[in-house]
Amino acid sequence: MSERNQDQTGGKLLYQIDRPSDLRQLPRDHVEQVASEIREEILDRVSQTGGHLASSLGAVELITAIHYVFDTPQDRLVLDVGHQGYPHKMLTGRREDFDTIGQPSGMSKFLRRSESEFDHFGAGHAGTSISAALGMARAKFHRSEDGVVIALIGDGAMPAGMAFEALNHAGDLSEEKLIVVLNDNEMSIDPNVGALSSYLSRKLSAPMVRTMKGWAREFLSGMPGDMLHWARKAEESLKVFFSPGLLFEALGFRYVGPIQGHRMDVVLETFENVKEMVAAGSGPVLIHALTEKGHGYGPAEADPLKYHGVGQFDVESGKFAPKKNAPPTYTNVFADTLIQLAREDERIVAITAAMASGTGLDRFQRALPKRFYDVGIAEQHAVTFAAGLASEGMKPVAAIYSTFLQRAYDQVLHDVCLQNLDVTFALDRAGLVGADGATHQGLFDFAYMRGLPNAVVMAPKDENELQHLLATAIEHPGPAAIRFPRGAGIGTSLDPDIKKIQLGESELLRDGEDAGVLAIGNTVHPALEAAGELAAEGVSCAVVNARFVKPLDRDRILELAKRCRVLVTVEEHSVMGGFGSAVLELLAQEGVSVPVRTLGIPDTLIEHGESPASLGLAPSDIQAAVDSLLARAGSGEA
Repeated sequence: MSERNQDQTGGKLLYQIDRPSDLRQLPRDHVEQVASEIREEILDRVSQTGGHLASSLGAVELITAIHYVFDTPQDRLVLDVGHQGYPHKMLTGRREDFDTIGQPSGMSKFLRRSESEFDHFGAGHAGTSISAALGMARAKFHRSEDGVVIALIGDGAMPAGMAFEALNHAGDLSEEKLIVVLNDNEMSIDPNVGALSSYLSRKLSAPMVRTMKGWAREFLSGMPGDMLHWARKAEESLKVFFSPGLLFEALGFRYVGPIQGHRMDVVLETFENVKEMVAAGSGPVLIHALTEKGHGYGPAEADPLKYHGVGQFDVESGKFAPKKNAPPTYTNVFADTLIQLAREDERIVAITAAMASGTGLDRFQRALPKRFYDVGIAEQHAVTFAAGLASEGMKPVAAIYSTFLQRAYDQVLHDVCLQNLDVTFALDRAGLVGADGATHQGLFDFAYMRGLPNAVVMAPKDENELQHLLATAIEHPGPAAIRFPRGAGIGTSLDPDIKKIQLGESELLRDGEDAGVLAIGNTVHPALEAAGELAAEGVSCAVVNARFVKPLDRDRILELAKRCRVLVTVEEHSVMGGFGSAVLELLAQEGVSVPVRTLGIPDTLIEHGESPASLGLAPSDIQAAVDSLLARAGSGEA
């Protein structure tokens, strides 16, 4: 425990906790006070910094109790997604640095191994916790190490297919060091039934009842066949009547629950009993805890979606800081355009994987509810579901964040592209994503999409062009992907009439003879700005809005390469395998020799808070690249 004087701690127990071992020094009846102080601290800090609020508020008691009952970090805790991880950060030495969350060189909004010895596994994408925890538990088995591994999964992550794959494997292994805590904040339950279920769950996990269960098994094993059959039928009927956990029992888990996840006495007693169960060799255990997103903060309880990820807000009123006047976001332009196109074509349907508001499809859902599908956190299913729709003549649009479509790569290839089916992928959050950081950066979609047969890949220079390229993608009778960035557009006016663009047709925005800049997506306007600065130096610089990574505008690129002294490509994407690589491949195939510089995101882990300017994609960087390349070409070095 660090040395702080009483004035610094303000009498708060939380301020005396640097590590979970400090928490475990407190009397059991003080743990609820710590949880209350964590909730207050999260509200105070997140109201100033922004971040993931509702999910973390809903997991305070569970995470606090886990660190109190179990011997972390010897016992491993694996959190799913990371949205619920703020109480964990508060208890593991990061409370004082919380103001840096999401800032350059600051704390991550999610979990990462390099940040803390208590972050046992990185958590950014949903559904990974049980698989990782099972792997850790088996590692302990192979090394004959003490301790258990706890996977805390919730916030909609359980529907992810790999969560059930992991449950199935863990049950088959009869893994004795694994505990799964299902943080269920979506199921409501009548208070009386909830109290009874909570009581049964705690008592059925107690040592005496476990002993009685053993006696019952011995008794039943000695019964005649018919009596044994009916006794077992009665036992199963009783389980179904009292417990929703038959599925988990069938998968090989001991099921405990549902319990009231905000009753600290209930949670502590249940965890302590389960700890004894596992030590006695019970096999894997699943604890089903009923919680409420946003618990303890009225506005978040009333609207947990609104308070899931927040900016600055006033704690007392719940009101958010007023937004500055800004152009419409790419997300909203996408959604409004899709609604307009769908009203004109009844074959168009919209699909999301648990991100209706994030992708703007909540607007589509309100406008055309019968043609909207939310499949849950199941990107693989979303893609193949879209393929099935397309195979029957529909025109599905799957709106999935760039970082999340990576999870369904095989389905995009095998179920869509190889069959040349008419599916449109709308890749939101493409490029840099600011505070969300490494787990959410959309920096690889050009590379992973352009190598697939039959795929068309495009990116608009602004929100107005997004309208036209979306119509182009939907009209194309095969697989098409359109990627666009997070946040507001640049403020260009929206054309009233939506037009389709010829596949592979680029746009010459500025002509020049000395240098050619080939830009795509949101790097086009910085390239234009750079060309203006170069003109002031006396450099004649052409700027092309490529629009398409696949197919490339071969004729324009080759023509430009043959008459310009140098070429520079610019993209907010990994420089390896992206748009610039595609241009280099074209030039090599055609035997055209010209000095080329590819600007993009370097081959390194890009953390939260990074910007195009910090990564060499500002107008001044583009200008410097052209100047440097021209200088080398003039000296004969290029």
